[in-house]
Amino acid sequence: MKSYNHNDIEKKWQNAWNEAKLYRTSDDSSKPKCYVLDMFPYPSGDGLHVGHPKGYIATDVYSRMKTMQGFNVLHPMGWDAFGLPAEQFAIKNKVHPSVAVKNNTQRYKEQLEMIGFNYDWDREINTTDPKFYKWTQWTFLKMLERGLAYESYEPINWCPKCQTGLANEDLEDGKCERCETPVEKKPMRQWVLRITDYADRMLADLDKLDWPTSIKESQRNWIGRSEGAEITFQLEVAGQSDEAHNVTVFTTRPDTIFGATYLAVSPEHAQKWIDAGWTPDSSVSQYIKTTLVENSVRSFVERVKTGVFSGIFAINPVNNEKVPVWVVNYVLGDVGTGAIMGVPAHDERDFAFAEKFSISIKTVVEPKKKDSNLEKEKIFTGVGTLVNSGEFTGQESEKAKAEIVKHVKGRMVTKYRLKDWVFSRQRYWGEPIPIIHCEKCGVVPVPEKDLPVMLPQVESYEPTGTGESPLADIAEWVNTTCPKCGGKAKRETNTMPQWAGSSWYYLRFMDPHNDTALVDKDKEKYWSPVDLYVGGAEHATRHLIYARFWHKFLFDIGVVNFEEPFKRLQNVGLIQSADGRKMSKRWGNVINPDDVVKTFGADTLRVYEMFMGPFNQGVVWNTESIVGPRRFLDRVWKLHTKINDASRNDEHDAIIHKTIKKVSDDIETFGFNTAISTLMILLNDMEKTEMISREHYETLLILLAPFAPHITEELWYEIGNKNSIHLASWPSFDATKIIEKDITMVIQVNGKVRDTIVVPLHTVEAEIKEIILSRPLIVKWLEGKNIVKMIFVPGKLMNILLSE
Repeated sequence: MKSYNHNDIEKKWQNAWNEAKLYRTSDDSSKPKCYVLDMFPYPSGDGLHVGHPKGYIATDVYSRMKTMQGFNVLHPMGWDAFGLPAEQFAIKNKVHPSVAVKNNTQRYKEQLEMIGFNYDWDREINTTDPKFYKWTQWTFLKMLERGLAYESYEPINWCPKCQTGLANEDLEDGKCERCETPVEKKPMRQWVLRITDYADRMLADLDKLDWPTSIKESQRNWIGRSEGAEITFQLEVAGQSDEAHNVTVFTTRPDTIFGATYLAVSPEHAQKWIDAGWTPDSSVSQYIKTTLVENSVRSFVERVKTGVFSGIFAINPVNNEKVPVWVVNYVLGDVGTGAIMGVPAHDERDFAFAEKFSISIKTVVEPKKKDSNLEKEKIFTGVGTLVNSGEFTGQESEKAKAEIVKHVKGRMVTKYRLKDWVFSRQRYWGEPIPIIHCEKCGVVPVPEKDLPVMLPQVESYEPTGTGESPLADIAEWVNTTCPKCGGKAKRETNTMPQWAGSSWYYLRFMDPHNDTALVDKDKEKYWSPVDLYVGGAEHATRHLIYARFWHKFLFDIGVVNFEEPFKRLQNVGLIQSADGRKMSKRWGNVINPDDVVKTFGADTLRVYEMFMGPFNQGVVWNTESIVGPRRFLDRVWKLHTKINDASRNDEHDAIIHKTIKKVSDDIETFGFNTAISTLMILLNDMEKTEMISREHYETLLILLAPFAPHITEELWYEIGNKNSIHLASWPSFDATKIIEKDITMVIQVNGKVRDTIVVPLHTVEAEIKEIILSRPLIVKWLEGKNIVKMIFVPGKLMNILLSE
């Protein structure tokens, strides 16, 4: 029997699959479709580390099973290559971004091919390809036609290090998510998309999606819909109210206005008063100045509340009582109106502030029913009956809202935390915005026949530091003629953000070579929506919100047939380095998958990453633990020598059919680690007998094939099959032959629970020990320790006692 040489076998079959176009995707609409998609990478110059392929392996396993189950599978790959990451890499390495992207994508592709993925490379796309971004520009023009794209001159988030404007979604705690530099507010001309017009639809349609609850909740919180009222308080100037000076507050509880004992305004709001001529005390102006700086480095993060009395009073419109106006740090200038009414008796945040600064507290809402526990509380935040509320006393607080708002001449409004999408970047490496500025005609869209507007080749592409894109210095590109009047004009020099191309790329995979439309209607109708989308949870409030907005717009103009792009979403847990940190060149803890593949094989890497633990949870890489999956594949290899065509061992039927069901269910639900455990148990059972049937061995190979495509293909042909195992039919289970039940066993180390495994009821102790000692979650607790004893309680637990 020849030995299992993974290097020879894996290269052999990768070449064979490429030559045979085994993974070419057909548009045959007679078959049920399954569109499986990874969040495509932006190719950095460092290449892949072993943490990157985890999600890619998972979609490969899933899509291979779906193909064998009879689905027409679309599983493509491409490159998100515009934007800051690529440009900063190019600047650092003194190479043009286009050259860097070409080299980096080639490196990534080589690494992905080495791992043996079933991508249809004929559908490969790249966001920097003019044939691709022509349709990004086309969509922008359609948004402009419908008033969704507009120019703004408001202050935006400016990163002084990256020297570009940023959207709120590009910030983390008020810092640039790329370089961690605190952002500044800088007035600047920019293009903005009215994403807020779609806020309500994006909220409502979350209920239709098979997404993790945490992701949907993140989106709800980020969109932040609040229904309330805007009410105007006049300011008292020189002892008299002055209608020319007022503050409009936003409140979700207008029913509590009789209990307002102060107003709180943001430092941004107070600064506008200063800009308009107000001269506060020096202590107040210093507080405003200091707090503006502090607020620039945070993003909706709760912290210690501070404030200062402005010296101004306002008149409560419902009862003409004077209330002090405070400038505070817990009201943000870009949320609501930048001002609120403080009602300490009925809001926890206001109560804490009032107690800290000795501001009066006035109860105006009481519970409908007497409750001794509530009566002891100093604050009541629920709805109830109005008290101390003038003519509204005795009314139900919720029902009185509209009447009170009408009484004070306010208005009911809906506010959002989500802000319109700042769409301009003052950088070179991005999609040109297809706009021409004419002195006579103003803003003029580039005619569709002239798309794409291509990036010019330049020698200097570093940011200018002036707030303008480097494109502004390229006179021969900037200067043009107005398509409307034929006069002199200039091109828009800001470029689109990295998120532009990634907001719709999944559609282009359906029809990547179409020169006349973004996507063919029939192909889109067949392939949409994406059935399974896999990627990191960090994109919950950026890419996933932008893509949903972009898709809904395309739905509105008839380009797509479904209102949501991604039917099901799965998050991937990070693989951390052995030191517990994220893998990074900075920390010197990166594990290169090339080295792992060379030493252990691509199939071993694939099995190990799927076996490490629950897919959506973070795990720690341990090269020593990879020996277990390699040993498992070695045993599968050796097992084929036991095949006897005349052998038909019916005693294997129960575990075979049980394994078919378990592995099928686990792949479907992304329970890959338990699927592999189940295959290990089946292998153990087969190894006990002197001979096994070809049928049973082939079933084992088919179930293992999505995880280990190379070794199973080799063995499939070795035992006499003529066609690829990846074209074989996925087995179905016979429920009448499943006679055993699963049990969940707890694994303890020195009495503490460290893992659980699911095994058949009658699995013997030796088999359980073998599985446990290959589990990555257990191996890390055994390092450097001696096993004193393993206590086995059948059907319940295994406790591993270690020496100190």
